[in-house]
Amino acid sequence: MSVKLPEFFKPLFWSYKFSCLDPEKDKRIVIVNTINYGDWKHWVWICKFYGKEEVKKIIEETPQTEFRPPALKLISLLLGITKLNYVSRSDYIRSKKDT
Repeated sequence: MSVKLPEFFKPLFWSYKFSCLDPEKDKRIVIVNTINYGDWKHWVWICKFYGKEEVKKIIEETPQTEFRPPALKLISLLLGITKLNYVSRSDYIRSKKDT
């Protein structure tokens, strides 16, 4: 049986079909949206579910332009992130199409 996101995440994913989101397959989407739009209880859940190191890794690999600056600053402080990905979003999108 696959794991589903808790119902309290639903407001964070208004642009997605919530029932189809898979926390494993859609890990990057879940983490980025949670950092951008979630509150403390959401952040605690992703850190427990994925582990702090995995959340940190996803944040470091994702272009910083995909994050809201205040949220990125706070999560970086909380998780001790010092290296951020400065690639432009368009370059990142093009690189994903090539893989």
